[in-house]
Order: sequence, then structure tokens, then C-alpha cells
Amino acid sequence: MRVKHILFAILIVVILSACGGAATEIVAGPTVVPTHTPLPPPTMIPTLSTPLALLVVPADMDKTSSDLYQKTVYDLAQASGFRFQVRNALTPTDLADPTLKIVIVLPPDPGLASLVPTAPGVQFLAVNIPDLTAGGNLSVLAGDSQVELPAFLAGYVAAMISDEYHIGMVIPQGNADAQRAFLAYKNGMTYYCGLCRTFYISPFGYPQYIEIPADENPDLYGGYANILINDRKVYTLYIYPSLANPDLLSYIGTQGVMLIGTSMPVPRPGGWVMTIRPDTVKAIETAWPGLVSGQGGLNVQSPLGLADVDPDLLSAGKLRLVQETLDALLAGRILTSNP
Repeated sequence: MRVKHILFAILIVVILSACGGAATEIVAGPTVVPTHTPLPPPTMIPTLSTPLALLVVPADMDKTSSDLYQKTVYDLAQASGFRFQVRNALTPTDLADPTLKIVIVLPPDPGLASLVPTAPGVQFLAVNIPDLTAGGNLSVLAGDSQVELPAFLAGYVAAMISDEYHIGMVIPQGNADAQRAFLAYKNGMTYYCGLCRTFYISPFGYPQYIEIPADENPDLYGGYANILINDRKVYTLYIYPSLANPDLLSYIGTQGVMLIGTSMPVPRPGGWVMTIRPDTVKAIETAWPGLVSGQGGLNVQSPLGLADVDPDLLSAGKLRLVQETLDALLAGRILTSNP
């Protein structure tokens, strides 16, 4: 009897175990796909055999300009697989480096006429250094010799911002280039306003100009400008570059008129609208491929650019029109001699 009870108890345990909770289902999670992290682009690791480009800038150059030139040439060098170094002077020892391929020099002149022949395997670019002739392995980015393009654009802008187109120009007497510049200035005005009809009768036609004799004392230039400002009611002036000394520009800035020029003095004169000046950085970028390929002896012309724009005198919309006109001038779609 005891055996039966034991067997019965075992049977009960087995039945209860068989009727226990349902089996746990194992649900597979999403398959983890290993991600591929793209490797960063390879960075050039310069070695002692990597070609070298030098930029020579004066130690006393203003920091903004110096930084801009250094960044420009650094970026060009990196893109071409060159090393890049900066010097404040250039010596024969620098030129002895066998990896040296390009030297870009800003004034003052370190004596390039004697240094260049000692390094025939190096391409040199002299930037705005006077009295150098391009040839051999020396390319020259000349100082700005353009007089008609900036004058045309100055006339265009002056007409745009001046009431009744009362604009004028101060030029050196007996200077043929200045006469051509004044014609371009007049044509720039005509390009903007056509016949430039006014509402009020004036005894003067515009643009007005006045000539300063070559032997005149620069301290007296302001009196000539006053004739245009006070007697001939000129509201905006463009001063021919050879006459535009800082003292004259600063004085005109106190007379309540607007000024356009090719070089702005510091401090900024009152009424300074904008500067029309050579874009040296753009010229270096343009010359760079030739330097890399070993093409020397080039005369490089700086394109013109706009700087020091006063947005209160030249609004964003007007500035856009000015830039479009400048682009057309540089592309040859507008002739300064015929508006």
C-alpha cells in the first residue's frame, strides 16, 4: 500500500511538471550590421624632398594684409603638393635649398636683379616692385598702370550717387594719360545715365574737371578742389591717382563731398565711397599655375577689385550693379572709350 502511495505521488509530480508554464520563446533581435566609417582624405605629409614655396613679406606689413597673403600662398602650395614657408627677407642661403621651386616677393626689393640669376631652377614672382623687367625665371606683377578702367567705373558710380549728376575730377595739367582717364570718367557717367538730363538749369555741364600744373605745390592742391566744390557745385570727386596724396584726400573729406579713389588713406576721409584698386591676391592666384609649371618671364596684370565700400553711401543693390559693370569692363564687354 505504501508503495502505491509513493508511485501515485511521483505520478502527480510528473503530471504537474508536464503542465508547467509554456516554454519561453527566444526572439532574435535585429542583425547588427557593422558600420563603415570612411577614412579621412589623405593629408600630404611634407618631407625634405617635397618642393618648397617661399613667400617674402616685410615684417612691418599690417597684420591683416600679411595674413591674407600668407593664407593665399599657403592654400595654393597645399593644393599643389608644396611645402610653404614665410620669410621677412631673402638671402642667397635661402636660394641654396635644392627643393626650392617658387619664390613670391613683396616690396621692398631684396635685390632680385642679382638674386634671380643665381637660382635658375626657381620661379620668382615680384609683386609691385618697381624697375624690374620680366624675363627668364622672373615674372613681374606690375604696379597698377590702368587709368581708364578705374576712371570709367568712378564716373559710373559718381553719377549713380550724385544729385543731378554733379560730378567732377581733378587731373594733372598736360598729362595725356589723365586726359584719357577724364574721357573714360565722362563715358562712365554716360553709361549710367545716358544723356543725364537734369531738372534744373545749371551754368555748368557735368562732369567738371580742373587741371593742376605739374610744378604746383602739393600743399595748394586743396584750393583747386575747392573751385570744383564751391564754385561749380560738384558733389562727388575722383582725384587722378598721381595727385591723390593723403593730405589732399583728407582735406576734401572735410568739405562735405563724396570721394572715390584708387587708394584710401588712413584715417578714412569723410565721404569716402569706395576704393577701386588692383586685386593683388587674385593676380597671384592667376599667376600660380604658370609658376608651378616652370613658365617664367611673365608680365602679370592685376585685375581691379572693390574695397572700403561705405554701405551708407553705396547700398547693396547699387553695389551689385557696380560689380556687374566692373566684371563687364574686365571681360572687355564695355569699352571705356565708347560708352
